[in-house]
Amino acid sequence: MDKNNIIKEYSNGEITVVWQSGKCIHSGVCARHLASVFKPREKPWIKMDNATSSDIIDTVAKCPSGALSIKEE
Repeated sequence: MDKNNIIKEYSNGEITVVWQSGKCIHSGVCARHLASVFKPREKPWIKMDNATSSDIIDTVAKCPSGALSIKEE
């Protein structure tokens, strides 16, 4: 695995958010749009149970770098 591109998956049982560190430009769009879920200073930094799947999908779609994506369950 390329240590410059860590890929992590976070699931709530309905959807899975895939995060690719190598693509992330740290724009903060996710954290500003849905701060209850995207908490970059915490581990794990994505709290899937803190919002609805549709709100998470909407926020992931706003990611400017494509570092966040959705994998349907």
